Amino acid sequence: MEGSVSISIKTFDELRNAHEEAENKKQLLHRAAREIEVFLSFLVTRENISEFVDEFNKQSATSRINVEDGRAKIVMRDE
Repeated sequence: MEGSVSISIKTFDELRNAHEEAENKKQLLHRAAREIEVFLSFLVTRENISEFVDEFNKQSATSRINVEDGRAKIVMRDE
């Protein structure tokens, strides 16, 4: 498909800023997920939470928690 669209400079700047803001939020979300993995790994080594992890994995439609060798990893189901 080929074509053209006319938008105002203000709208173009808002669109460009929205992309940059979305990328920034994506990076922050990724860092937060890594921190949660560290916390879950800490819990796994201190408490027996495997039944709770299994229940979470059964109920979650978008992600799962894998625990291997005392380390927790959050995996999105679409990856």
